[in-house]
Amino acid sequence: MKLPFKLGLFVALFVIAVDQLTKLWALDVLLPYDPVAIFSGLNMTLAFNPGVAFSLFDDSGDMGRWLLSGLAIAVSIFLVIWLWRLVHDERFIAGALGLVLGGALGNVIDRIRLGYVVDFVDVYYKQSHWPAFNIADAAITLGAILLVWDTLFHQEKQSAKKDNDE
Repeated sequence: MKLPFKLGLFVALFVIAVDQLTKLWALDVLLPYDPVAIFSGLNMTLAFNPGVAFSLFDDSGDMGRWLLSGLAIAVSIFLVIWLWRLVHDERFIAGALGLVLGGALGNVIDRIRLGYVVDFVDVYYKQSHWPAFNIADAAITLGAILLVWDTLFHQEKQSAKKDNDE
């Protein structure tokens, strides 16, 4: 097995494990929609999201649950294939893909098992609250940012390398 593939799978499995453990903790310790202040700007607030990001499609019922799960699984298969095709020096992309893959599968585990995704991180400023999220959501966001970063700056590195080779 190639190093980037192993790295991506390791990151994905690590994200899934941390995500599921923190969700079990939240379900065990927190009361639904009852914020626990950690410090100014951060609460732990147990919330249940039957939809996708920012509760989109949260009223789509059981059909939405299975449709969203199927979509997440299809995207995960695509990400595994992408990981498999990476070459040795694409470890940065492998890590980013692993974050997205682990986050997607962490949330799909909830959706299949519970019918909703467990969220518990509540970030706010004064009276404005960001929608509650979880470790899987954070991993997906970070992975997507890293993929965009690589796309923007890898092209720049490739151009510079090509210019130096000529």
